Amino acid sequence: MKPNKNSKFLFITISLLVLSECSSFSIKELEAVESLLNRLDTKKPSPSEQESAARGVLQRLLPTYLSSFEFKIITKFSDNRVYGNSDNMIDKKGYRLIKGTTAVDVTSGLHWYLKYWCGAHVSWDKTGGAQLGSVPKPGSLPPVRYEGVMIQRSAPWNYYQNVVTSSYSYVWWDWERWEKEIDWMALQGVNLPLAFTGQEAIWQKVFAEFNITKQDLNDFFGGPAFLAWARMGNLHRWGGPLTQNWLNKQLMLQKQILSRMVQLGMTPVLPSFSGNVPAALKAIFPTANISRLGDWNTVDGDPRWCCTYLLDPSDSLFIEIGEAFMKQQIKEYGDVTDIYSCDTFNENSPPTNDPTYISSLGSAVYEAMSKADNDAVWLMQVSYSSTFGSLKFENFSFILEECFAGQWSHKLGGIFVQSYGLAILFRLVILETTTDEGEMLLECMLHNFGGNIEMYGILDAVASGPIDARVSENSTMSLPHPILQFTKTLRQIGVGMCMEGIEQNPVVYELMSEMAFRSDPFQLEEWLTTYSRRRYGKSVYQVEAAWKILHRTIYNCTDGIADHNTDYIVKFPDWDPSVNNQLGIPEIIQRHKLAGVQQKRRFFFHETSSSLPQPHMWYKNKDAVRALKLFLDAGNELAELPTYRYDLVDLTKQSLSKLANEIYLSAIHAFWDKDAKALSLHCLKFLQLIKDIDKLLAADDNFLLGPWLESAKKLSLNVDEMQQYEWNARTQVTMWYDNTKYVQSKLHDYANKFWSGLLEDYYLPRASMYFTRLLKSLKENEDFKMEEWRKEWIAFSNKWQAGVELYPVKAQGDALAIAKELYQKYFT
Repeated sequence: MKPNKNSKFLFITISLLVLSECSSFSIKELEAVESLLNRLDTKKPSPSEQESAARGVLQRLLPTYLSSFEFKIITKFSDNRVYGNSDNMIDKKGYRLIKGTTAVDVTSGLHWYLKYWCGAHVSWDKTGGAQLGSVPKPGSLPPVRYEGVMIQRSAPWNYYQNVVTSSYSYVWWDWERWEKEIDWMALQGVNLPLAFTGQEAIWQKVFAEFNITKQDLNDFFGGPAFLAWARMGNLHRWGGPLTQNWLNKQLMLQKQILSRMVQLGMTPVLPSFSGNVPAALKAIFPTANISRLGDWNTVDGDPRWCCTYLLDPSDSLFIEIGEAFMKQQIKEYGDVTDIYSCDTFNENSPPTNDPTYISSLGSAVYEAMSKADNDAVWLMQVSYSSTFGSLKFENFSFILEECFAGQWSHKLGGIFVQSYGLAILFRLVILETTTDEGEMLLECMLHNFGGNIEMYGILDAVASGPIDARVSENSTMSLPHPILQFTKTLRQIGVGMCMEGIEQNPVVYELMSEMAFRSDPFQLEEWLTTYSRRRYGKSVYQVEAAWKILHRTIYNCTDGIADHNTDYIVKFPDWDPSVNNQLGIPEIIQRHKLAGVQQKRRFFFHETSSSLPQPHMWYKNKDAVRALKLFLDAGNELAELPTYRYDLVDLTKQSLSKLANEIYLSAIHAFWDKDAKALSLHCLKFLQLIKDIDKLLAADDNFLLGPWLESAKKLSLNVDEMQQYEWNARTQVTMWYDNTKYVQSKLHDYANKFWSGLLEDYYLPRASMYFTRLLKSLKENEDFKMEEWRKEWIAFSNKWQAGVELYPVKAQGDALAIAKELYQKYFT
């Protein structure tokens, strides 16, 4: 959108898409949606309160511009237009007037204006922060065309978060950090966020009514960094117990979070009861029908952590406990929402395949909700595939489907959803549409796993999927299985982001957030050019050219493989190289170098007792290095910008980590060729790369281990809490879960991070131990002592997790100079 130079004022209106204009909806479906929207509107604060909340966002973002904008909350009109003659739109005081149906709509209108008229950019602090240097002075803000601009949401809801984001990203946040996040949500137009903080304090009060003590709950709640999985019934006790200080502070924090969300006109999504209960309940109610779920990722089925307890939905206690939890939430928080999240068997399997059980569970979950809130709406994250089966769905309006959320069979999932009359569920957007198995729909942007910070994305799919889903009868949403056949006509209901961890790949989230307000196809390459200009505050042809390359390479992952970083530095292979497995090694090295052509299947070695895992590579690294060179060439103009520095460090790290994968594979090849000299050289180069990447990361505040650990310790009241919180923080990003003396956690490195401090003190020693033993094995002509290697590094890992070493919280060094040095060292 280009400004009209003859305009003298700003008039932007953000409003909802009129559902009655969507011919794909039935009258019954429209009535259900409109009824819900109207009910939720009654829970929102007054227009003046919302306008004040929107001004608060502006004050925190641009404090000297408060007198430059006027915000006004308006009533929705049936034809989605704002009436009034144009003279009434002109504010005599010279304000830029932004209207919207909620404070979120107003703030997203402000953001749109700052982006497309002022060339500004708003990112998370850890991805470079906001670039506001291009915003003209308050008296010189650019005008908008005389008649103003109407920006419509393409659908009512913009959903945000994943049930595990609370642990991978939010766990150590205080109110100061949460306030920034809610501001970011508001500017991006998010109006349907999960709000899961503090629920353990609610459960403590509820279970007390059933004679379950704080001591009993010590075996039920997970530790702070593992709460998401305790909530899902995957584990218990691991990382705990939770102190009363933690419970009290988190409850207080949740009240602040909800208060601000509500002030801004958001609809928070609160948790509800899935049947997961403490073991003590079985002793207190010996006749209760309680079963034990199976093992979830422990090394040897250790009952201290695994096999949680599930209350049968047929037991009267199920609805009694579920209703009590809902009522306690309403008592603590007030009547702030009608939408509740409950994910049954998230990464677990049901205790039985009996369809009657699955059906009764669905009914019980919803009955417990609705007994406390007559208007309760169930929001659920589930997954389905094209092998769904022939089931019909008639009793619900729409559904949110998150890929990989559950591991139970799709047929049972269908029976579960079919089993009760749901008022509403949400369906989000397509991300990827093809896999090795044929078509598969990823219903929302589940862009990240484990909070990894690898550069990755599928920008073309993000830019086209939501639009295709709304306008094309032959879109990828029109898949064969019945649930999608039923819900495909309901594609207008919402878009959203369900990443496991945030604060990475800002371009993906900027684009996805914007899709909530786009209804027509657009040129993505042009958008990326304007994105570059906004992010760096000016037009610099080198970085604009670099983004064109990144679009075709790093951000064009079309191989159907999810984003979970498996680079060898951060996910070091745990395998026995003595097995002569070199068939395929030259091929994998070559393919890693030449990756970039579309592949329908990942390459694998021939099956052996211990096969080498492969890192994910979907593009030619040499192309990414070309983009890196262009970034470096722009350094003289952009070096002082945090946004540029973040992207430069990120891209340099990415290029070097992919090079390290090749070097590791070459080292293994040398081992099998019994070439000790070559092996030694490759090992040394791999270790030196870790050191060099650590030095690079140390030069930017956003790639440091220190802030993660210090934010954890900051929440403690005493030494015991400090040690527990730090152990939780260290363990989640390394071993993650339980291990034995000789067997590492099944989830080791799942939440790996390219952070300075973590590379130097954790990944480097581990690789060094391995290569030392590998060289010794070759020189002494003996098999690699796999068990001894595991024993050594697992003991080291346990010691590091329990450590208290301090790590820097501020950057050291010149990121641009270091990046140039490493480019010369490794890529020329």
